[in-house]
Amino acid sequence: LRDLLWASIDNDDSEDLDQLTVADALSQGRTRVRVAVADVDALVKKNSAIDQDAAHNTTSIYTAGQIFPMLPLKLSTRLTSLNLNEDRLAIIVEMIIGPDGSLLESDVYRAAVRNHAKLAYNSVGAWLEGRAPEPEAVAAVPGLAENLRLQDQAAQNMKSLRHAQGALSLETIEAKPVFEGDRISGLLVEEKNRAKEIIEDFMVAANGVTVRYLSSRNIPSLRRVVRTPRRWDRIVEIAADHAFKLPKSPSPRKLEIFLTMMKKADPLRFPDLSLAVIKLLGNGEYVAELPGEEATGHFALAVKDYTHSTAPNRRFPDLITQRQLKAAIEGKTMPYSLDELEVQAENCTKKEDLVVKVERQVGKSAAALLLESRIGERFDAMVTGASEKGTWVRLLDIPVEGMLKSGSRGLDVGDQVTVELASVDVEQGFIDFVRR
Repeated sequence: LRDLLWASIDNDDSEDLDQLTVADALSQGRTRVRVAVADVDALVKKNSAIDQDAAHNTTSIYTAGQIFPMLPLKLSTRLTSLNLNEDRLAIIVEMIIGPDGSLLESDVYRAAVRNHAKLAYNSVGAWLEGRAPEPEAVAAVPGLAENLRLQDQAAQNMKSLRHAQGALSLETIEAKPVFEGDRISGLLVEEKNRAKEIIEDFMVAANGVTVRYLSSRNIPSLRRVVRTPRRWDRIVEIAADHAFKLPKSPSPRKLEIFLTMMKKADPLRFPDLSLAVIKLLGNGEYVAELPGEEATGHFALAVKDYTHSTAPNRRFPDLITQRQLKAAIEGKTMPYSLDELEVQAENCTKKEDLVVKVERQVGKSAAALLLESRIGERFDAMVTGASEKGTWVRLLDIPVEGMLKSGSRGLDVGDQVTVELASVDVEQGFIDFVRR
């Protein structure tokens, strides 16, 4: 399938390209969407030395200071990356999407592919939204502009249907440090755009197809789940503070209605409300599941069938799933038993929690560097964490989170307060506030 108009869309600085996408129009308003996922297993064999190292790492770690890749860079950015103008082996997830965004048919198979354009989220997103001219990399490939617009339309239809079925419109502020030489000059907020939504919606759908493909062949899978929130009662309270009544029993569909209303009413503060809800939803985790079992599901996506399968250069669970898929396609013995999957699920979940702490730690150190000249200043903030360990707040105007050292009595997640910056510790990544 090398002659199809495959293109990658990723961050401006990404070198480990895991997936390509392409679409073509069919009759009756249907669209065929194909997602190509890098066949990392072709070069990284199970139980090889590199595989054992990847199993130990479980994921790449992305920090402001340095990237720590799961696989050696010779692999993840060269030999197994879907690089521009290079022939590569891939797993293809093919989906027929109806005009209403519904999945009508799907298949999974192997193929050779070729990336014809390396594109970036921000430039493609700005073009699709009419805020910027067509990127040069798009204009250089005949027919690619029309293909991307077709992908965009399909993705928007899929997104609308997902949210109508209860997928949550969560939107957090992700800030990347901006460097001038060795000095941090600011924090750049990463915003959603239509190009990111193409990849997000295609990957959610592809992950669902992957799980169902394995399940239909009676093969166990490693699933990604977000359980029903334990602190639903606090989410209900936050909604009540905004004059919205949520049911006593968790309902992703009703929560999505509330979130949609809040985003429309106050788009500037919506990411802070989103963050509060995310904290109360709880963390995602990996679990091993047998076909036929009642799936735990992913509460935030409002889907029962979900896994991680589209980033095998960056995440070990995706490489595990890829090996199960290839064996299923070829009718071979499964490379992982249910017991092995359970061990891997527990390890990958634990390591992911540690990685999040590392990424947050480095992010906090960067933020502390930026704020160390502003001690004594006052800021509006929102409570993002409240437990016996302490209370955390996030500033509303600068995307920075820190600990509230005094005045936390009676506060809970979602409350708004005025705080004063008391101290910072760049090495430890500590940012401390007091209530005012």
